[in-house]
Amino acid sequence: MSAYKIILFTCFFLLFVLLPSKQGAINNRNTLLSTQIESINRLVFNKLIEEQNSAIVDTYMEKFRLQNGLKGVSIAIVKDEKLVFAKGYGFANEEAKIQITPNHLFRLASVSKLITAVAIMKLVENSKISLDSKVFGKYGILNDDKFLHIKDKRLENITVRHLLNHSGGWTKNYGDLAFLPKVVAKGVGESLPVNIDSYIKFVTTHKVHFEPGSYSAYSNLGYVILGKVISKVAGTGYESFVKSEVLAPAGIIDMQLGNSFFEQALPNEVRYYQPEDGQPIESFDGSGRMVPKTYGGNDIHLLGSAGGWLASVIDLMKLIVVIDNNSNVKDILSSESINEMTQVDAKGLDPLGWRTTNENGEWWRTGTLPGTSALVKRQSDGISWVILSNTSNSRGPKLAIDMDRIMSHILLKVDQWPNYDLFSFLHN
Repeated sequence: MSAYKIILFTCFFLLFVLLPSKQGAINNRNTLLSTQIESINRLVFNKLIEEQNSAIVDTYMEKFRLQNGLKGVSIAIVKDEKLVFAKGYGFANEEAKIQITPNHLFRLASVSKLITAVAIMKLVENSKISLDSKVFGKYGILNDDKFLHIKDKRLENITVRHLLNHSGGWTKNYGDLAFLPKVVAKGVGESLPVNIDSYIKFVTTHKVHFEPGSYSAYSNLGYVILGKVISKVAGTGYESFVKSEVLAPAGIIDMQLGNSFFEQALPNEVRYYQPEDGQPIESFDGSGRMVPKTYGGNDIHLLGSAGGWLASVIDLMKLIVVIDNNSNVKDILSSESINEMTQVDAKGLDPLGWRTTNENGEWWRTGTLPGTSALVKRQSDGISWVILSNTSNSRGPKLAIDMDRIMSHILLKVDQWPNYDLFSFLHN
């Protein structure tokens, strides 16, 4: 009998056989079962991981966490599409002394763009749109009457591909519009909070900054608009489409769009932390109240398709193994679609969904928000990994460089990963 099955049997025996017979009213049963399952996951992961390699990873990760002032960090490593390591370090909630586990949910920030790109490719494969479909104008996808007051005709040249590779025509020279709801509200004559339609009305009544498709300039705005594109083409909500067409086929049930305020946090979601000298800002909702950047500084649900998803490291790894063009696990996209997303463009345009790809077959996706730092990497040697933190520090997006460095050190130190697959345990 394998190690994880022995541990699983032991856990169920302890939790179901040795539990006292009187557990309170019968309507507490679901809550109790949920607690038992969470305890099983935590125990099994800890026991399995502690058998091999844990000392090496623990030493590096604890040092990295403390040096960077991170309250909590969670990591997962896949080898040949098998989940061989998943562990949390530090606190999911420091005040409550809740230790992080690999099952805790984190804001993914811009890693959400990868999820959106996969959803677009599903629509392409289903012949609902093409990457060259026009987005704006009478013959575009977003051709509602309220979006047809177009000031700059170059806007009508923007395609789905342009939004995916950040060449839609907007720069951040005047600020990142996705984080400037006051500017958008004033520009369209609306009050806060604004919504996705407000953003689309804004861009259609203002000029683009450069000719669409000519070069890439990182654009959260483009991916916010892609959420509307998916919703319009699919005929359902953006989140609903992603869950049914992307996440469910990958066996993922816990990923979802997050919320902005602390009181809206999900039961298994981490608490987010910013540097101690971080100053409060005005809430995005127009209430005038001052809030920490981590809770109310941004409209997480509006960011949705650009930066609003929540996930655990385990579920994020589940997604990566079904879009990695390897043969052990069936991908949810065709090889042609995956190649389209990851090819290195001759003109230097960005890849689709991923932040960077190279000719060696290495793909990266980073994410940063106040209180969130994330990095996903697919290597060319059969190893993929993710590291998520519930803390942002003064390094900002550059923290991803340090994340990559520490994971590289760890992978060099570990001579051999175990043969078991923690995904198998999770699926059984």
